[in-house]
Amino acid sequence: MVTIDVEIDAMNRLGRAMADPTRSKILLSLLRHPGYPAELASELGISRTNVSNHLACLRGCGIVVAELEGRKTRYEISDPHLSAALLALLNVTLAVDENVPCIDPTCSVEGCCTPNE
Repeated sequence: MVTIDVEIDAMNRLGRAMADPTRSKILLSLLRHPGYPAELASELGISRTNVSNHLACLRGCGIVVAELEGRKTRYEISDPHLSAALLALLNVTLAVDENVPCIDPTCSVEGCCTPNE
C-alpha cells in the first residue's frame, strides 16, 4: 500500500528535479529522445561537468536511468509512465493560460473548454 509519506517523497523528488532550470532543460531534451552527456552539453550550451552533475541528481531522484553502451552512457527517462506524466504536466501548465485554447482536441475535462462566465 502506498502511504502518504511515500507520495510526499515522490512529489519532493519530482519537484527537486524540475526546480532547476538546467535540470528542466535536460528533462525536456530527454523527453524527446535519449541523450548522452556530451551531446546534451552541446545541445544545451553548458559544460559536460555541469550536465553530469545534473544527471546524477536526476538519477538520484529516480527520474532518469543510465545505460552503458560501450564507453558511452545513454540517459533516458526512467519509465514510460513518467514520460507521459511529465508531458501531461507540461501540457496542463501550458493550457492554464486563459488566452490559449485547450491543446487536446479530445479533452473531456469539465470546465476546460467552456468559457468562464
